[in-house]
Amino acid sequence: MKEMEQLELDAHRKDIATDMRGLLEKYRTIFGWDIPEIDQEGADKLILAEMHKALDDIAV
Repeated sequence: MKEMEQLELDAHRKDIATDMRGLLEKYRTIFGWDIPEIDQEGADKLILAEMHKALDDIAV
């Protein structure tokens, strides 16, 4: 049987993913990377890499 914490996490998994996508969009806007010449895929990778670093720091 699953731990209660795992059951709760399972119930909120979609919410967490939605929130993370929202953070990506937030930082796209903050940095103003919505100009036509921008490599959006490359910019997203940079933002996501920083998000990963921040999560690693929090996990310590």
